Amino acid sequence: MTSNKKSYHHGDLRASLEDAAASIIYESGIDGLSMRKLADRVGVSRSAPYHHFSDKKELLCALANRGFELQAAAAEESEEDVGMSFHERIRLFVRRYVTWAVEYPQYYDLMFGRDIWKSGEVPEEFLNNAHQYFRSYVEKIQSWQGSGDLSGAIDALRFSQVTWGTMHGLSRLMIDGIYVDQKALEVMCDTAVTMFFSSAGSQAELQP
Repeated sequence: MTSNKKSYHHGDLRASLEDAAASIIYESGIDGLSMRKLADRVGVSRSAPYHHFSDKKELLCALANRGFELQAAAAEESEEDVGMSFHERIRLFVRRYVTWAVEYPQYYDLMFGRDIWKSGEVPEEFLNNAHQYFRSYVEKIQSWQGSGDLSGAIDALRFSQVTWGTMHGLSRLMIDGIYVDQKALEVMCDTAVTMFFSSAGSQAELQP
């Protein structure tokens, strides 16, 4: 008799479990995910997921860590950005951030939602990734100040906190369905850029 269970290499199964877990969360939310449902979705034994993740919390943290990597890659400047004005690059950065969050809420909710942050004991790897993620943004602000594109009159850390809070807020309003007009998303992002970077003394002309 042949088994209908799929055969995976060790690394392949872990990635497949993460992919399937992300899909389940996208479809049914975090509460809709269970290790049993995950095993059934992938087509492996009920014990197989536990060979890679000790429990659901460890699985959620792994997805969040993947999210930090994916979002950072989506927001970073590419070769196509070379030659753009400072304002164009800022606009693109903010749009990429919010657009990615809205398109991939299954990761974003874990990265910045209460399920992990309020769980009582936040894993060190998750904390390190989250802190490095924000630290990279602070360093980006500092580099813009160092190049003279952005005034150094406002503390880089505080400016980063407030502007990131705005990007996060726009993302959450869209994800939670409070704002539903996708066509207005880019306009809101551009308005945020104009308000914050013009008040910070950008040398570029910022027009919405």
